[in-house]
Amino acid sequence: MHDGLPDLSMPNEEQVHLAAESFRMLADPTRIRILWALLQGESSVTCLAEFVGASATTVSQHLAKLRLAGLVRGRREGTFIYYAAADTHVRALLAEALFHADHTDRDLADDRDHEHALPAARGGLSSSGPIRNS
Repeated sequence: MHDGLPDLSMPNEEQVHLAAESFRMLADPTRIRILWALLQGESSVTCLAEFVGASATTVSQHLAKLRLAGLVRGRREGTFIYYAAADTHVRALLAEALFHADHTDRDLADDRDHEHALPAARGGLSSSGPIRNS
């Protein structure tokens, strides 16, 4: 059936399951805001709640799910837990999702020169620079 694609290989079942779980965790706007905030640096539940405009209880519940999915990690200091994005893959995953949203929002074609705009650390836009397609 796929004789023309001799090097075609599929991810294993565990990889597919973990990738689907990561995407499922990104299917909530509050979680995206939480992850974006954590990409700026470590934060407590209280600070994250203020930053994303949700209650501390809500943020805590989202963080528990994100932690179980391996997207965030926690560090205990006394009675506080400080959260951070798990690794650089989380940044790449979130950046690509936001770039895709930007393309959709601005109706950009991949074959057109453009700049990717992402929210800056504390509001406004930052740019990853022009994308040149040859």
